[in-house]
Amino acid sequence: MRGVRWRQVTRQVTRQIGRSITVWAASTATMLVLAGLLPDFQLQSPDGDSATRIAITAACGAGAFGVLSAVAWPLLVRLLLLVPALVLGLLVFFLNGSLLLLALRINPSGRGAVAPQTAVIVAAVMSAVASATGAALAVRDDETYRRRLHRLATRRRRSDPPCPTTPGLVLVQLDGVGHDVLTAAVRKGLMPTVDRWLSTGDGIRPTADDVRTVDDMQSTVDRQKADGVRPTHRLTPWRTDWSSQTGASQLGILHGSTFDVPAFRWYEKDRGEVMVCNRPTSAAELQRRAILHTGDRGLLTVDGASRGNLFSGGAGEQALVLSIAARRRSRENRSRAGYFAYFSDPAGAVRTALSFVAEVAREIGQSTRARLRGQRPRVGRGGLYPLVRAFATVVERDVVVAAVMGDMLAGRTVVYADLVAYDEVAHHSGPHSRDAEKVLQRLDRALALLERVAEHAPRPYRIVVLSDHGQSPGETFRARYGLTLGDLVRAGCGLPVPRRAGRTHSGAEARAAVRAALRRPVEEKSGRHRPVRGREPIVLASGNLGLVSFPDVHHRMTKEEIDARHPALLSTLADHPGIGFLLVRSEEHDGVVLGAHGVEIPLAALDGEPGPLARFGPGAADAVRRTHSFPHTADIMVNSAHEPADGEVLAFEEQIGSHGGLGGAQSRPFLLSPLDLSAPVGEREELAGAEHVHRVLRRWLRELHGPESPLTATATATATAEEEERVA
Repeated sequence: MRGVRWRQVTRQVTRQIGRSITVWAASTATMLVLAGLLPDFQLQSPDGDSATRIAITAACGAGAFGVLSAVAWPLLVRLLLLVPALVLGLLVFFLNGSLLLLALRINPSGRGAVAPQTAVIVAAVMSAVASATGAALAVRDDETYRRRLHRLATRRRRSDPPCPTTPGLVLVQLDGVGHDVLTAAVRKGLMPTVDRWLSTGDGIRPTADDVRTVDDMQSTVDRQKADGVRPTHRLTPWRTDWSSQTGASQLGILHGSTFDVPAFRWYEKDRGEVMVCNRPTSAAELQRRAILHTGDRGLLTVDGASRGNLFSGGAGEQALVLSIAARRRSRENRSRAGYFAYFSDPAGAVRTALSFVAEVAREIGQSTRARLRGQRPRVGRGGLYPLVRAFATVVERDVVVAAVMGDMLAGRTVVYADLVAYDEVAHHSGPHSRDAEKVLQRLDRALALLERVAEHAPRPYRIVVLSDHGQSPGETFRARYGLTLGDLVRAGCGLPVPRRAGRTHSGAEARAAVRAALRRPVEEKSGRHRPVRGREPIVLASGNLGLVSFPDVHHRMTKEEIDARHPALLSTLADHPGIGFLLVRSEEHDGVVLGAHGVEIPLAALDGEPGPLARFGPGAADAVRRTHSFPHTADIMVNSAHEPADGEVLAFEEQIGSHGGLGGAQSRPFLLSPLDLSAPVGEREELAGAEHVHRVLRRWLRELHGPESPLTATATATATAEEEERVA
């Protein structure tokens, strides 16, 4: 037995030495080629050297660079942990170039010189070649692959107890991917990992919505059994609230409450501030309110990790979490996990940096091509957007996936991660565009990687994939009618309308991730966001949902009060062809829905009337009634028109793929769960609302490792006191 083990160790050491020599040789050859191509990179003395001498210089330089990358790089990254993640990503090139300059300086041959700007290029190419060579040699070596995965894991705390044998739960949120987009992508072969999990031949596990009768369902299942198909996951659609956006959905999923989140952005009269879900201070306040409302700190309280999210979910381990970005830097919100694990690998960091540059170039090329072709609908994609897109689709994805891998290898009980790449691209390119489909392919590869990591984790894992909302296509309200919702409101109030409509801020979640990485506490320059407009209305947009508030009136105005103040406003809005319906408070009926041509339906009578909500599908009336009950619902809630035939809506923001209100695919996300977990809902039940999804996830956690430890009153009071002190 001892002899067999010794032979295995010897064989492994021999393979490792062989791989190291091969990578060294590849790096040496790369350095020689670059020295021949780049005039500012020399491997010989000014008087010239023999080919052998130059080769020795290159070999010594490549070896020194490799040793420095393995030894000094992790130390540099650890020293720079307080640098924001995005800045650290941009520093990768310069740090790598500095290591190359140092390697040439300590070269035993005494030869070799390179200009600083050229050193950046040489170091990046050499790191990429070394990484590709090492990966190619290790692709068939499971033991080497396992070690590479463990290097990405965060360092375990020595005080941690042994890892439990009960399964852990990994929850991956594909931001903005609707149920229909997922099923279409699987049918097109864009997401082979998801297709394999569903294993139904055509890629989709049938649901009650995909077949017309019970007989159709049974015949499909019988055919699958006959073909020997064995799916591992089930696909379940679910329905969002009226506010179909990440702020509401993720708050409900992680903290069990969507109460008083009427939109992505809204004006609170009692505080005189605009709340924006992807602003760090607002996210922290919403999380505090949810904790008070539910009485516990969230889904991830017990040994959980939160990665790339708006909210923490009560997790002890957090990276790229927006609700902690506004706090003072401390040990708790330094975001070590993920950043150090990823950037400590110089080859991986260089790959990310190169991919970032490539993605910026790809976006510029795609937007230029769309503009030259006169593509419609189309929105502006200039300014900083190429950088924001590259951050979302490359940096955020790589860091979050690496952090999740580390969590799995560390044996954490529950992990929740948000990948915002698709949502960002779909906003500007369209939810069914080729650009968005390319992103879906990359997200599927990320899921495949996590699945493979689970094979090497110290405990079994169940991987659940879900989305927070979908996206509905359509041109913008401004593009179709030549004015913004704000212009229309001003016209209805008898106020002057500017000749050129101003663009609203995009609500893309990627900007939240950028601000979390940069630790920027606010979105605009106005500090506390206290609008001062006198009697003028405040008009805010959340996708195809608009909110109108009158800041000088300290309560929610009634229809009667609005009519007395601005007699033409409500009719101007309700009769406009781009408006689907309005919600206002009523002295007579508590709340009413207004439609074109004087239609006025009390909330209590919505279910019995076809009215303006009919085309928005089942559940619309309940969603509107619930939003009406929120303390901070706007004076006038405006939902754009919706065409059921093509699923299009009219965004009040500059987005051709939008979400935030009612209408189309935006209200229909998905939940993809393993079959060995209980079904989310019964056969004839509907999974409705993010709070319902939260309860399902809670149930699965109990199924996997028993009842969770209840949050004591002391812990709740402490958490609340901490949040109140921070806000103060």
